[in-house]
Amino acid sequence: MVWFWDNHFSVFQGKANLRWSVADYEERAIRPHALGSFRDLVMATLKHPAMLVYLDNAQSAGGKINENYARELLELHTLGVNGGYSQQDVQELARILTGVGVNTQPNSPKLKPEWQALYKREDAFEFNPARHDFGDKVFLGHEIKGSGWDEVEQAVDIIASQPATAHFVSNKLALYFVSDDPPPALVERMSKTFEKTHGDIAAVLRTMFTAREFNAALGTKFKDPMHYVVSAMRLAYNGKTVVNLKPVNNWLNALGEPLYGRLTPDGYGLRERDWASSGQMSKRFEIARAIGGGSAGLFDTEDGSPPVSFGFPMLSNRLFYDTIDTALSPLVRQALDKASSQAEWNAYLLASPDFMYR
Repeated sequence: MVWFWDNHFSVFQGKANLRWSVADYEERAIRPHALGSFRDLVMATLKHPAMLVYLDNAQSAGGKINENYARELLELHTLGVNGGYSQQDVQELARILTGVGVNTQPNSPKLKPEWQALYKREDAFEFNPARHDFGDKVFLGHEIKGSGWDEVEQAVDIIASQPATAHFVSNKLALYFVSDDPPPALVERMSKTFEKTHGDIAAVLRTMFTAREFNAALGTKFKDPMHYVVSAMRLAYNGKTVVNLKPVNNWLNALGEPLYGRLTPDGYGLRERDWASSGQMSKRFEIARAIGGGSAGLFDTEDGSPPVSFGFPMLSNRLFYDTIDTALSPLVRQALDKASSQAEWNAYLLASPDFMYR
């Protein structure tokens, strides 16, 4: 789920000086809320410097408003492009978000006495009332009085409680886990759970995972590069701790899904057509050979010192027999039977059509 939300609330590490904050963004904004309240998850991403810098809200102030984050918050993160909001709502949300920004300096700004109690700061995040538009707003039909940070809290509450948000998030979860064309009835049930539980992510997932549509779809959802690489490593090295992630980063770069590398805020694609090209398959075959044939450099130390741990591929393990063996197609079994070595057998399995799906 951390990977799903990382992609949903996507940030690009190559913008400005954002690189320093992306790991913290994942660990402190995404991970603690991945199975919790969607409202809290939205708020955590809204307050993180990585998001505020990436989508330019750190530059937004009363009299010099930047609408970029407000628009993407509604279109990509919550309501969806057809979620019933207007350009006026985008503008009003952008006004609400003025003053929500970043302060990397050791000292807080000097403020007028009447603003000092309204100032908020948590690490590098700050709400600076001197940069806020204190005019009254009307957002998604709700009147919001100019009051400072409380406006942001109200706006997030409104967004998270919208039926359009429940449907948009539920549909994206079903797209990610179930099908490239999510069953409408399943999405509707998930949406109702979202609304009933006020955005309890775990409850929505429970509705999905216990659904007949989910069971019927097992083995049909194509793995994106992250899923493919991680699942291959988990199977091959059977729980051993990888100490050198450079090969992993190189594989993800070659497959077109580098970590924190999506330039645009829409996140990486979630459908088979996004990742099933001939070039993609060719690179996956190369990765299958690398992992299947040995340690693939994953246990080498970066400074060239003697390794402190070792790993070698053991694909014929309990995980294989419990989860994969019984689901292999006859054609894949025939190919595996023709392997002339363990390394070749490993590569055949990891490069097989069956292993491309989850």
